[in-house]
Parts: sequence; structure tokens; C-alpha cells
Amino acid sequence: MAQQRASWDEYFMNLARVVATRATCDRKHVGAVLVRERTVLSTGYNGSIRGLPHCDDEGHMMENGHCVATVHAEANAIVQAAKNGVSIEGATIYTTASPCWPCFKLIANSGCTRIVFGEFYRDERIFQIAQRLGIELVQVEVPLPPPGLESIEAPPNLAKAGS
Repeated sequence: MAQQRASWDEYFMNLARVVATRATCDRKHVGAVLVRERTVLSTGYNGSIRGLPHCDDEGHMMENGHCVATVHAEANAIVQAAKNGVSIEGATIYTTASPCWPCFKLIANSGCTRIVFGEFYRDERIFQIAQRLGIELVQVEVPLPPPGLESIEAPPNLAKAGS
């Protein structure tokens, strides 16, 4: 019997989960994928500023219980698109965790019209403001591991996302 194909949201969320495996801050592994018309435009994961040591190697820069040395996955995906001259107007961003408030503001101003996230991450404001702005906000829980990728282990903080 043939295996059921993943939906497009599941497919791109699975890609975001694979991208998260590149994260270099062990406090949270997050991946993001920017997509328009079923085409990947850019990816990003949370990690140190380009050219600086990784948290995993040198330790964390902590403020108010958060590591501030890292650039978040969503911001890195947006920056990567800009660096390569790729417009993300009208795109969907798939992210393994809902965006924090600063990342949400970047996403909104970048022209993305849809945010698909895995686990909820700490900021309720995004729901009300997304509605006011007409940005679709969708939670998609994808079973772990993705079908066909059983050999790829999910980052520890994503292990509960599909349960």
C-alpha cells in the first residue's frame, strides 16, 4: 500500500525541521523556510552573527533568561533572501516555533502574508496583530520523524512538537 503524500504545509514544515538541525545555539533549535508558489526562496536557522563563534562552542550571552548572541531563524531567512536579492513579498514563512515579537514584526514588514509554525513560543500578541494585519497564522503539527527521514533525529526541543 502506498504511503500518503505529505500536504504542502507538512512538506515545508518538514524542511524547516531539517533546517533547524543546523542551529548553533543549543538552548533552542529553530528552522525557518520562506516559500512562495511552492518554491523555496530562503532558509534560516538560529545561530551567531556571521563570523563570530557559536554559542555551542563559546557559551551563551544571557539577558533576562534568553541568549541574545543568536540571530533568530526567521530573521536569518529574511536576511538571506535580502542578501541574495530575492523578494519575499507575498511569501509564507514556515518556522518550527511561532515567531517572537521582534521576529513577527520583521515578518510583517517583509511582506509575508502567511506564517505557519510548529510549536507555540511565548508571545500571544502575534495572534491579535496578525489578524489586524491580515496575516494568516496557522499551527501545523507534523509527526516526528518526517516520513522517509526516520534516520534524521529531531533537535531535542522539537521532539514534543508532534505529540
